[in-house]
Amino acid sequence: MPLFTLIVIIFQSLIFLGHWFLYKTAIRFLGLRNALALKMIFFVLSVSFFSASMLVFRYNKPIASLIYTLSAAWLGVFHYLLWCSFLCWIALWAHSLWGLRFRPDVWAAGLFSLGLFVSFFAILNAGTIRTRKIDITLPGLPANWKGKTAVWASDLHLGPVRGLAFSREIAQKINLLSPDILFLGGDLYDGTAGDAALLASPFSGIKPPLGIWFIAGNHEEFSARSKQKYIRAIKAAGINVLDNEIKTIEGLQIAGVDYMDTFTAAKYRAVLKKMPFRRDGPVVLLKHSPMYPEIAKEEGVAFQISGHTHGGQVFPASLITRWVYKGFDNGLKTLGPLVVYTSPGAGTWGPPMRMGTTPEIVLIRFQ
Repeated sequence: MPLFTLIVIIFQSLIFLGHWFLYKTAIRFLGLRNALALKMIFFVLSVSFFSASMLVFRYNKPIASLIYTLSAAWLGVFHYLLWCSFLCWIALWAHSLWGLRFRPDVWAAGLFSLGLFVSFFAILNAGTIRTRKIDITLPGLPANWKGKTAVWASDLHLGPVRGLAFSREIAQKINLLSPDILFLGGDLYDGTAGDAALLASPFSGIKPPLGIWFIAGNHEEFSARSKQKYIRAIKAAGINVLDNEIKTIEGLQIAGVDYMDTFTAAKYRAVLKKMPFRRDGPVVLLKHSPMYPEIAKEEGVAFQISGHTHGGQVFPASLITRWVYKGFDNGLKTLGPLVVYTSPGAGTWGPPMRMGTTPEIVLIRFQ
């Protein structure tokens, strides 16, 4: 059995079990009837996200996008209602153990209302793009780069949830910042069916003096065919692609690596060793995932910019990303002489929500 198929089966099974638990909680605490119609509603909701995902990977139609958006939003709401369900049973256990005053229906109604409120806030939060400003001091920075600015925009996930209007919004925000150079840090696309050229077209109106530079993320690389499609669309919009390459731009070395080619430590180290870094000046590395910062440090990279993690996107997933990426999952960090900035990105994948993180584009000023 292919690994991807196994992961889908496991994930879908967990979602189905979660819906069964939510259904049982609603029956027990809210006094809902154990009716066939209610069972069918929960069953349809439990399979809606994967069903809608298959739909948007095949069809680029408004109705498919709408169904996917609604199912993705429900997945986020379900996540918080599931936590509320656990709290309902914990409260019941505490009541039976210590005899605390407890009305199950009132307690459950309050918790589920809170879950819905948090979900609503998370949707609004995900749609409010911030501009984060950071200053980066690089020893040996060419004098003509002092005071220059770059914008880093990653993880837009253009597709059925955030489409052309979102692409235009991000392009407009970047234009207002008037950067000297623009970096697009991968997962520009969600990887679903869609008009890739149309979605990238707003970026053709951005004209930074030092150009626009793109690196591929995992969502551009679901297959070799999909990557080729996206790269063609990106180049058609006047965007340069860095595919395991290094360019010297007005004296500053800027390198970009491909996501799949740097997925393992061995492959990543081999890619960097083939790149002709000069030791007489700093190297700025564009890497979609913040994994293996120690390798970048070993190879003499001064500043790495990454994305990919979404900062966990929806709490408590941030606790997992912090563990997986060893603290380099979000924000500005250092590893000896290496400076790493990992952005939570501008868009969303799956639930169109953010809780505990904020969507952003980053304005970097070089010192």
